[in-house]
Amino acid sequence: MATVSLRGVNKSFGKLDVIKDISLDIEEGEFVVLIGPSGCGKSTLLRMIAGLEDISSGELQIDGKRMNEAPPRERGISMVFQSYALYPHMTSEANISFSLKISGVPETERKEKVQHAAGILGLSTYLNRLPRQLSGGQRQRVAMGRAIVREPSVFLFDEPLSNLDAKLRVKMRAELKELHQKLNTTTIYVTHDQVEAMTLADRIVVLRDGVVEQMGAPLDLYDKPANAFVGTFLGSPSMNLFDGIIKDEDTQTVHLPDGDSFALPRPASHRGRVQAGIRPEDLKLVSQSADDTISAEVVVVEPTGSITEVVLRKAGQDFTITSSERLDLRSGETVHLAANRNATHVFEMDARLA
Repeated sequence: MATVSLRGVNKSFGKLDVIKDISLDIEEGEFVVLIGPSGCGKSTLLRMIAGLEDISSGELQIDGKRMNEAPPRERGISMVFQSYALYPHMTSEANISFSLKISGVPETERKEKVQHAAGILGLSTYLNRLPRQLSGGQRQRVAMGRAIVREPSVFLFDEPLSNLDAKLRVKMRAELKELHQKLNTTTIYVTHDQVEAMTLADRIVVLRDGVVEQMGAPLDLYDKPANAFVGTFLGSPSMNLFDGIIKDEDTQTVHLPDGDSFALPRPASHRGRVQAGIRPEDLKLVSQSADDTISAEVVVVEPTGSITEVVLRKAGQDFTITSSERLDLRSGETVHLAANRNATHVFEMDARLA
């Protein structure tokens, strides 16, 4: 295990700044997920840690040692990529042991390491198979086995599950978490999938345009997002944003353009134009209109089995609620909703999300 520290790290491609003054400390054995939309810089940051991209400025330390100029092989890391990158003519055993072979590790030791990794990953009966004889999940486990046998101080994962189907992704997610619990190796994992981030991470780092928007434990970020971007990025369905106004004489109410309003649990620190954020599960259907309710038109009802998602429209803006009940609603009808005031967030207006 090792610590990883970034100190004021920047990355530029010509005049384009893609990583902007990022500082981050990752503890021994910690599982940290870098998440953000496409183009936010998460994979670039991972490649900088791996030594596959140069650092324009700032410092990278692994276990307290400066690694800016160190070649990848001297950093004590193993990386698992989005593509399996397996040699098609080699068996699983040969693929897993290849890096050990070219490093001059004796055959007996190689076999021991391969058997150990295969036992952890459930591959013991597949070692003689070629990649074409394996499922997608088995191929990804072979790629992980190749990383495990090197016994690295740090694992780097670059969207390793994105090529798998939905059911297999859920299974592999659980296997990855179990793998980390067994090995307890420091892990940095890149994904754009917020469900992966929430379920795998000890700590999440949310990136946008090369800047860290917020970092913290998954449920802390879910319950207390620093801004509207983090609030809407984490959670499925996404947090609803309502444009409104907070008046100087009434700082515990967000007034919506159509005259409805949201009550707040405490006086807001923001004034003027704001965005009220409410998660779909914190808006409940009520039977009639009242001072503390809002009205909206039903657009689409989407039963998913365990929950029902309802898309509603208010003043030309669509938003979503979820319910564990089997709702009997029809498109076009007007419904009334009450918000959980203790779960209502107020954010400064973000022009990129407005």
